[in-house]
Amino acid sequence: MRKEHQKQEHTNSYYAATANEVTNYPVLGGARSADVCVVGAGFTGVATALTLAERGFSVALVEANRVGWGASGRNGGQLINGISGLSKIARKRGRDYDSMLWDLKWRGNDIIYDRVEKYGIQCDLKNGFLEVAKKPAHLSYFDEFAAERERHNFPHRYEIWDRETTRANLGTDAFYGGFLCHRDGHLHPLNLCIGEARAAHALGVQIFEQSPVTCIEHGTRPRVTTEGGYVEADSVILAGNAYSLLEWQHLSNLVFPAGSYIIGTEPLADDVVNEINPQDVAVCDTNEVVDYYRLSADKRLLYGGACNYSGRDPVNIKSFILPRMLKVYPQLQNVRIDFEWGGKIGVVLNRVPAVGRINGNVYYCQGYSGHGVNATHIMGEIMADAVAGTMERYDLFADMGHFRLPGSQWIGNQIIALGMLYYKIKDRL
Repeated sequence: MRKEHQKQEHTNSYYAATANEVTNYPVLGGARSADVCVVGAGFTGVATALTLAERGFSVALVEANRVGWGASGRNGGQLINGISGLSKIARKRGRDYDSMLWDLKWRGNDIIYDRVEKYGIQCDLKNGFLEVAKKPAHLSYFDEFAAERERHNFPHRYEIWDRETTRANLGTDAFYGGFLCHRDGHLHPLNLCIGEARAAHALGVQIFEQSPVTCIEHGTRPRVTTEGGYVEADSVILAGNAYSLLEWQHLSNLVFPAGSYIIGTEPLADDVVNEINPQDVAVCDTNEVVDYYRLSADKRLLYGGACNYSGRDPVNIKSFILPRMLKVYPQLQNVRIDFEWGGKIGVVLNRVPAVGRINGNVYYCQGYSGHGVNATHIMGEIMADAVAGTMERYDLFADMGHFRLPGSQWIGNQIIALGMLYYKIKDRL
């Protein structure tokens, strides 16, 4: 038997502790009606709801817990171009789609930058994302990144760093070089999600929190039911990702939850900040199983990684992540750790987000495989397009096809964990 959702407040993260506001939208009660009902108020759901509201649709947004409760409010806060699996779509579609897919890679960046400015969202948005090479063999990736940008006349600044430049700018010998893109960046994800929800609500979106959906009744106007009420709508969009329990007969064993974990230090002294990250960029390594880090607005080091695909959380997150941080920055040995938290991300076997619809009017979009801040906003626009009948970008993903692993979700997670063990060994060699 599947466990039903239990209403929960935010995890004890740095983001929850520094949220601009504590959301308190009402619990769904009674009968409601809308053009579209969106289930899940993470980035996918909120971005979709806001896009639809901007286009004049009436929308109800139903969340089991709080706005941004899941991965959208807990992640590393790195704004990175692209969608996991785009290369597979490119191989299937061919060169005629090269320009469309390139534009799609950057669409999420555009949406977020535009909304932060348009709606005055305070989410500590900063330019600068640095990918760093853990091995000399990884340096060739950076030449490919630069060539791709040159081929598409990329209008934003980017830089390739050699090992000495990387050492000087990051205060560590752990990396062999880096690629810095100034259109990518980093932000406070929970405050972005809360801010977008606030903008959607101001445009008329009905938002309901602490309202787990118990069932969906299909029909010409599907009914989304909770313990206290229901919403009838012309279309429904499921945006639950790793925490989704709905439409199990259609969606089971497509997306697998993987654990991701972060620690947050005490605020660092200015001389330490100037040593380890004076340009205040987000950093992510090039391994298959990545580590990533950045400075918060109050100059804490937020360090995450070591994604766990087994379905089992570590007994102690600090003990799990701190050795990885100290391997890069042994000079932080005596720094206090103020926060430790984790959550689930949705992983798809072929790394292409699972997109589709059930009975013609219940859409789903989930499984960003750890690449969600940008991708969720792209998908929010694609879902809004599909509801309105524009299917071109939707079909890029819906036509890819997915297969389910046989057996239970637990067995599926063990198969994925076994596969990732290969990549962990490869990273260490």
